[in-house]
Amino acid sequence: MTPAEPTLRTAAPLPAQQGDQRAPAYRLTETPESAWSHTGGRRRTWVSRAVLLAVLALQAALSLRLSNTAFQDEALYLTAGHAELDHLLHGAPAPRHYAGYFSGSPQLYPVLAALVDTRFGLHGARLLSLCFMLGATGLLYSFTRRLFNERTGLAAAALFAVLQSTVVMGYFATYDAPAVFLLALAAWIVVRTARAPAPAVLLAAPVMVLAVGVKYAAGLYLPTLVALALLTAWPGRGAKALLRPLLLVAATGVLVTLGILGTDLLAGVQQTTTDRAHGTDAAALLLGRSAEWGGPMFLTAVGGAVSYARHGRLHESPTAWRLGGPGRRRRALLGLLLCATALLAPAYQVHLGTVVSLFKHVGFGLLFAAPMAGIGLTRLVGAHFRHPQLGIALWTATVCLGISQADGRFANWPNSTGMVRTIASEVNDHGLYLSSTPEVPVYYLRDRTSHDRWRSVFGMDYTNPSGHWFTGDDAYRAAVRDGAFDVVVLDGFTNQRVDRVITASMRDNPHYRLLAHLGAAAPGEDRGHHRYRIWVKH
Repeated sequence: MTPAEPTLRTAAPLPAQQGDQRAPAYRLTETPESAWSHTGGRRRTWVSRAVLLAVLALQAALSLRLSNTAFQDEALYLTAGHAELDHLLHGAPAPRHYAGYFSGSPQLYPVLAALVDTRFGLHGARLLSLCFMLGATGLLYSFTRRLFNERTGLAAAALFAVLQSTVVMGYFATYDAPAVFLLALAAWIVVRTARAPAPAVLLAAPVMVLAVGVKYAAGLYLPTLVALALLTAWPGRGAKALLRPLLLVAATGVLVTLGILGTDLLAGVQQTTTDRAHGTDAAALLLGRSAEWGGPMFLTAVGGAVSYARHGRLHESPTAWRLGGPGRRRRALLGLLLCATALLAPAYQVHLGTVVSLFKHVGFGLLFAAPMAGIGLTRLVGAHFRHPQLGIALWTATVCLGISQADGRFANWPNSTGMVRTIASEVNDHGLYLSSTPEVPVYYLRDRTSHDRWRSVFGMDYTNPSGHWFTGDDAYRAAVRDGAFDVVVLDGFTNQRVDRVITASMRDNPHYRLLAHLGAAAPGEDRGHHRYRIWVKH
């Protein structure tokens, strides 16, 4: 039962009755209950926008401070984008069947990134990712504000903006940033159309399908969007809200089917997502890394979900007590849905047994858990900012973790500036080359060489001049013994086992000489054990 609301009254003198010698009585007149309102206003809107702008500025600064040469995935996607552009515009044959092994459509993000790269280079392609991630944070604030209020939206955005995954994906030219943006846009449409006629939710269907097309792993979060369509509409429409998820599922299914039938992407979906080969990383390692990269925010979200399920009122004004709101069951289901979504990527990668891309996929799930984390942060601070030091301590810890983890992530691959400069005069479009990460020299030297002239350290077949066929480690030994490669570039990091096999084959080999042994770090940087060794053919 709602507690009785106190009414403040001021004293006003009553006229003294005739013959009454007592002190005059007083009548209390009504005054407003409080000096604030739970409803929005122009001043509150502009203050919220100013704080959001500061959050976005901080997010941009944290991403822009990262620095390193192209990672092999960035180099691969940009090179593929240029090849697809040449194929689309000039009819040039694609050097590889990228759709067969890419984790997203090679005709979508790679082409867009290549267009930007042509004009602005790698920095421009990374700035494109920053725009997508800033847009995702802005959309997160917007749909959280509509679900709850401005303060919760700002808290959610402030936490999400400083995560390792957000900071790194904001300056990483890969599929992930546009996929996160499209998922955020789909969630915003679902929440924004909650009170509109049911067919309005169909606006989210093409965005959801496009997100899956950009990165197939985004399909993991489509059930969350469908369930969100039901939960956001139920308080106002009751059982009629069931029509919204049904329409959304039907439209999404039709569009996905048309996309699969009209393209050759099914093989890529199967190879990189549904039928992906299992790795050997232990579940304990994967759970530990997931907790390290997203644990604090996830625990904040769980705390917020529990608190919201118990007490639904989010406004401090006493007048908000009279307002109706979602029931406890709906509040509990919403909190469970959003928090459980953050567990999807870790659970799936435990199933696959691989840590590859886990740090990015953790961020996908935390996008959906962020609204509940926003509630957790605001409840920690308390009404009227009663305990601001607790909120500041939690957010500061999240910022420090995000910065240190992002810096470590960008230091995790060797700086290739010296390597590219050294081999630039040694490569052309008719030699054969071996590299730990062939995507990197192909990207930087694409005007001199092409992808089909390079081999990697992740498996190779070789037939020697006598017609004998070799595979695996024997293929590397035989090819080096016969002097099949014009240049060999090893970084000592990407696949250390195969590096040792090749290095052993180079000893006393009359076909090769060691051209350079380079420290991979840029001046003033420490890249640890990363060292390029470059052999050229005599």
